Amino acid sequence: MSEILSQLSEAGVAIWLDDLSRDRLRTGNLAELVKDKHVVGVTTNPSIFEKALSEGDAYDDQVRDLSLRKLGVDEAVRSVTTYDVRWACDVLKPVYDGSDGLDGRVSIEVDPRLAHDTDTTTAEAKALWWLVDRPNLFIKIPATREGIQAIEDTLAEGISVNVTLIFSLTRYTDVMNAYLGGLERAKAAGKDLHGITSVASFFVSRVDTEIDKRLDKLGTAEAKAVRGKAAIANARLAYEAYEEIFSSDRWKALEAAGARPQRPLWASTGVKDPAYDDTQYVLQLVAPGTVNTMPEPTLNAVADHGVFKGDTVSGTYDDARAVVADLDKLGISFVEVTELLEVEAVQKFEQSWANLGERMAEQLESKGTSQ
Repeated sequence: MSEILSQLSEAGVAIWLDDLSRDRLRTGNLAELVKDKHVVGVTTNPSIFEKALSEGDAYDDQVRDLSLRKLGVDEAVRSVTTYDVRWACDVLKPVYDGSDGLDGRVSIEVDPRLAHDTDTTTAEAKALWWLVDRPNLFIKIPATREGIQAIEDTLAEGISVNVTLIFSLTRYTDVMNAYLGGLERAKAAGKDLHGITSVASFFVSRVDTEIDKRLDKLGTAEAKAVRGKAAIANARLAYEAYEEIFSSDRWKALEAAGARPQRPLWASTGVKDPAYDDTQYVLQLVAPGTVNTMPEPTLNAVADHGVFKGDTVSGTYDDARAVVADLDKLGISFVEVTELLEVEAVQKFEQSWANLGERMAEQLESKGTSQ
């Protein structure tokens, strides 16, 4: 077992895997990662499922049955994805029980085509919660303007939520307030707050990708000096905002009623630029009470050659603000960048969902004709 992964866990970082497939489940690979690499949670998205469906024969029998039953594409997608997520929830149930429900969580995403439809997002969140029927499930809801109300409404129903696609500090504050609002409504309805949990998935590497592109166009010495610093600075300022909200009197009243904080989750932690340290979005964002969801290559890189430096977030806020100020002086607006990234991220998830649907349609047709 990797020492550094143990150190991360002891420092309060929950290690989650950003991947899931039927092969991982049926071969016992996911269980091995839980046992050997401190993995205590799983996140999924349409791209992950599309890739899984495209490889090997793990889904053949189920898809053949779905074809015989003449299910539509959307219903078939839900049948396959919820099957995997339910199985993964069962694999991680001992972690869930051992952490008093904090970890051992598996996330499944609402249809991203609903990202701007509050009521339908909430309705689908409830349907997925019922369909998977596991207490250690997270429903992933995008943090769009319309999604904020859906997040609060879903939490008020007693359903645990993974809020996804957060890029800006302003939107992150909205997300945290939606969490508090949902808990307050759940409390008023007599629900057990201790059983309602949430993470807020703050995306990291995509910020550097977009800002570095703009810095490279400038090409000045001042621009080069800021390259690769924006994403980590943004995430560190998000943690500062988290500390502020979850030390407020409003939060303390909920905590006294049994509620747990909504943990920041660092997502998109695979390094896109090969010039960067492939562990930086993990080891430069170590702080208590956080989650880091990693693609397996990043997890392996951390285990293999990562250097643990303890808490690398607390006390860095002034330096992070200086990075934002330097970018502003160069004419690069964090507000503009993060708004663009949110729009693009929703579009990419919608396209991933469309790709997943196309793949499922192909599989249903091929398995149906092979009877």
